[in-house]
Amino acid sequence: MSNAPKIYVAGHRGMVGSAVVRTLQAQGHSHIVTRTHAELDLTDQAAVREFFATEKPAQVYLAAAKVGGIHANNTYPAEFIYQNLMMEANIIDAAFRNGVKKLLFLGSSCIYPKLAPQPMREDALLTGPLEATNEPYAIAKIAGIKLCESYNRQYGKSHDVDYRSVMPTNLYGPGDNYHPENSHVIPALIRRFYEAKVNNAPSVAIWGTGTPKREFLYVDDMAAASVHVMNLPKATYDQHTQAILSHINVGCGYDLTIRDVAEAIGKTVGYQGAVTFDTSKPDGTLRKLMDSSRINALGWVAQVSLKNGLELAYEDFLKNHAQRP
Repeated sequence: MSNAPKIYVAGHRGMVGSAVVRTLQAQGHSHIVTRTHAELDLTDQAAVREFFATEKPAQVYLAAAKVGGIHANNTYPAEFIYQNLMMEANIIDAAFRNGVKKLLFLGSSCIYPKLAPQPMREDALLTGPLEATNEPYAIAKIAGIKLCESYNRQYGKSHDVDYRSVMPTNLYGPGDNYHPENSHVIPALIRRFYEAKVNNAPSVAIWGTGTPKREFLYVDDMAAASVHVMNLPKATYDQHTQAILSHINVGCGYDLTIRDVAEAIGKTVGYQGAVTFDTSKPDGTLRKLMDSSRINALGWVAQVSLKNGLELAYEDFLKNHAQRP
């Protein structure tokens, strides 16, 4: 790709960041800049400023974040709010100071109130209390949206700044975190079913009642949506957003019960035993479906089915994370 812009992907080793890199490379972008955590601590303001001053990227995908499931959010609330706030504030401000015109901030569906009407529309933001278990993380992600909007409002006209935000639903796929305690639903269940299969366990216990519904999106679909939104003409983006309501939901448009998802994972893994539900454990929010009509109207729809996505995720787990028996 001639005259390809220099693109910095923050968080390229994470599940989302690595998918963004894959998508950009598939589209012919060769000028992609990355740094590992050891090379650049994104919570260190001076180091981030020096990096931007040296590298001068034209575009930034801000996919770096400290993430985890209910257990991790409950156990490390200070780390979740502090590290996420620092990373996004440092990157967005350093980007602005070094002439970056285009930046995409990747958030999370947990920004919406616990009792938001379903499916959750973008305008549900800041209309009610958040889910208590991941409030610190959610507050940090809301701050990221507001950082982008504030820089646009103050510097959009004078400096041609155009910083955008996308809010994915629950993501899964290659590069996921399969930690037994600090992982999300799908990777946690893939690990649990795999271990049950290897150990010939008679049953697998799932947290909660199995009745909450969740929406899941394959991570490469999310990456494709991110690149799509980044490259939309400004007039088109502005037509579908507002100055103080500029974020865009990204989901597949339908949800499934945890029971259905667990059974689909059991099938993918080839586990033959029973699936039980530990009702002494918390369910979390009963439903979290995104309204993705805004991004659909902007020309993007999800492509990967749950069945295909789970097969690809399990393949990745076996290759990179499974302890061989």
